[in-house]
Amino acid sequence: MASQSSLAVVLHFVQSYPVPILLSILAFYLLRNKYGKGISQIPGPALAGWTSLWRFNNVREGRAHWTIIDLHKKHGKLVRTAPDVVDVADPAMIPVIYNIKGDFTKTGFYPIQSISWKKKPRHNLFSTRNEAFHREDKKKVANAFSMTSLLEMEHAVDDCSKLFMQKLRDFPDKGETVDLGAWLQYYAFDVVGEFTFQKKLGFLEKGGDVDDMIKTIEDILFYSATIGQVPELHPYLLGNPILPHLLPQMEAWNSVLTFTLKAINSRTSLARDGEISTSDSSSGKDMLSRWLSVKATDDLKISTEEIVVHLSANVFAGSDTTAIALRAIIYYLCKNPSCMSKLIKEIDDNEYRLSEFVSYKESKDYLPYLNAVLKEGMRIHPSVGLLLERHVPKGGVVISGTWIPGGTKVGVNAWVLHFDERVFEEPERFWPERWLTSDEKKLAEMEKSFFVFGAGSRTCVGKNISLMEMGKIIPQLLREFEIELVNKEWRTKNVWFVQQSGLDVKLKRRARKSNLSS
Repeated sequence: MASQSSLAVVLHFVQSYPVPILLSILAFYLLRNKYGKGISQIPGPALAGWTSLWRFNNVREGRAHWTIIDLHKKHGKLVRTAPDVVDVADPAMIPVIYNIKGDFTKTGFYPIQSISWKKKPRHNLFSTRNEAFHREDKKKVANAFSMTSLLEMEHAVDDCSKLFMQKLRDFPDKGETVDLGAWLQYYAFDVVGEFTFQKKLGFLEKGGDVDDMIKTIEDILFYSATIGQVPELHPYLLGNPILPHLLPQMEAWNSVLTFTLKAINSRTSLARDGEISTSDSSSGKDMLSRWLSVKATDDLKISTEEIVVHLSANVFAGSDTTAIALRAIIYYLCKNPSCMSKLIKEIDDNEYRLSEFVSYKESKDYLPYLNAVLKEGMRIHPSVGLLLERHVPKGGVVISGTWIPGGTKVGVNAWVLHFDERVFEEPERFWPERWLTSDEKKLAEMEKSFFVFGAGSRTCVGKNISLMEMGKIIPQLLREFEIELVNKEWRTKNVWFVQQSGLDVKLKRRARKSNLSS
């Protein structure tokens, strides 16, 4: 009876004072966020310590990389951007946070970017938080991403370059302006298609989006970037496990997955139970052929699910990031005519050494200024523009001289490191010569802050694809065309990838020198 009486009193109190009770709960929640996380001494925006909504809104606006750069200039190496998040601007912490052991585990931001297939989320090398799973999964596919393996398909990249040049020649012939940024993405898509499926994806031939894949990627990136700042919302939104059962058609919304399944079916077949047939596996050097061959030999070495996941991840990430880098390189060369002239001279002076389509080896061996240009383009405009988040291990750790408790989210943003004037003199200046310095100490310092592909065990697995494309297509473009910007400035938006638009140019054909030695 006494307990019932006490319950009645509590219920009466709640019914009588609902607003004060709710306000008290909210106050407790906010105070715990601000002062109960063990990082209240770390400076940052006034609202950031109280709620994750400051971070959510900052990312939603699409300029988060510039905001964070400014905050570090104001506050130093450590900035608190949410109740449990600390942004780190210290290259010395890269081997600590992104170590080979993987004890700084990925946060809830990453699983949002997994695909849903057969009504279940399927994690890839990027999205998984399980370090053991990542190690085992990477062993199965890493060889296909090695430069040695990719060079076996260099002729396929040349085929894409040939088609790309043919398509671009129409524009100067007709005196038309070309959105070169869009065409660079079409090129990147088709190259990824060759590496992945041994066929172009059709972007260059069409001169436009295929099956709405570009639009799909943009939508996924925006959702992942914004909801990723408050990942606890994801299970109630697109991550709701009931949703695929209520709306089985939602898997078709991801046109990248749909295209991947279609590409697989054009080469082999997926049975009703979802298993892939290996009877049609070929001796090709593309990734689908390689993995089908492995599966045909030993079904336990790689599963159908893993093949589907890795192939779709290639299409999703391999095109956009490379296209962003290519746009940046062209844009900043056009904005800096002296750099453009110097690079063209280097290419022309080595014409007798270069193949009809520049090989990757030739670009590395004979074009040092080109390689400095490529690196500077990636430095001044990294493809990824948000924090590469990790959880501090249990027990806490000292980061940049400050003790950070276990469970706190920490990480480094490439933009912050690349615009640190203590490491990169005049960081907003496009200056390829900085990478050609004879000062070995300075060069080593810059290399330690170069964070385009991440670091540690989670270094971008596809970086060799990107490096090969850039080393081949940039000199090819400049051999064939003079490029002039139509717009003085482009537009950028940070949706996890820092995408650009407005790279409209006028092309003029160049007279190629003979590539025969005199």
